[in-house]
Amino acid sequence: MTDPALEVDALTKFYGNYKAVSGISFTVPRGAVVGLLGANGAGKTTTIQMLLGITEVTSGGIRYFGQDFRKHRQECLSRINFTSAYNSLQGKITVRENLLSFALLYSVRNPKRKIAELMEFLEIDSLSDQIFWSLSAGQRTRVSLAKALLNDPELILMDEPTASLDPDIRDKTLSLVENLRANRELSILFTSHNMEEVTRICDEVIFLDQGRIVLHDSPKNLTLGLHATQLAITFSGSEAALIAHLRELGTEFTMEAGSRVAIATDGPQIPALLAGVANLSGIQVMDVDIRKPTLEGVFLSLARRSDGLVQN
Repeated sequence: MTDPALEVDALTKFYGNYKAVSGISFTVPRGAVVGLLGANGAGKTTTIQMLLGITEVTSGGIRYFGQDFRKHRQECLSRINFTSAYNSLQGKITVRENLLSFALLYSVRNPKRKIAELMEFLEIDSLSDQIFWSLSAGQRTRVSLAKALLNDPELILMDEPTASLDPDIRDKTLSLVENLRANRELSILFTSHNMEEVTRICDEVIFLDQGRIVLHDSPKNLTLGLHATQLAITFSGSEAALIAHLRELGTEFTMEAGSRVAIATDGPQIPALLAGVANLSGIQVMDVDIRKPTLEGVFLSLARRSDGLVQN
């Protein structure tokens, strides 16, 4: 049986008396994209820093490809890499010089050829002689991805790689990530605050809250755990008649601004609910919107809870 790309076992980090990470355990299977999510201060950055060996582990274990990180640090690091929107390369030298410096640090064979291949793949050939600080945010993201691919890693830790990018560049960056995964069978641990992109590329999602794992499942299963779909109806006419009708049905609803009501329901019930409202005397349906559960809803529901659903 092939070992997972990453195994984390009861990982814990104390800063004095403050427990930043509290005994978390998870795996990243080979070829999978796993999202590590949570509000600011949830423990994501500390976890990433421990996985990279930047921050010392208080207790617990980390294994890459079946090898203990503490005992085989150099070999493990040679098989992984890291990219982040918040870590900059050297600003006063060119893109090519940056990549060559890292290629030499990583002991890459034929570094010039490797750099040329990656720049072509990531469509940054034209940037090779530009000073890094002169690049746009999207260009810097691609150069950082090139840096992270120099050693042909089997696992990449991506810390909010699309932060501050405009929608078009974000979409292109995510397409590159999907391409890398498909063509290189990369494993990826991915952090982000953008739930749409997490839903798009992640096979599994781990939510951290106060240093503990509170949810761990596929994006689809997590959204199924939300209360219901919402049927949002904009109407004209008697609000009192509509409220009386919905109370008679016993359904949950919320009156919103602009003569709009959001009704909690299940998908199969939507036609009957809509027909019932449309047939009410003195009510005219002006617009209809079906709001399906999203990962954003999961994130918000967790953020608004003080205790959470702590993993056993």
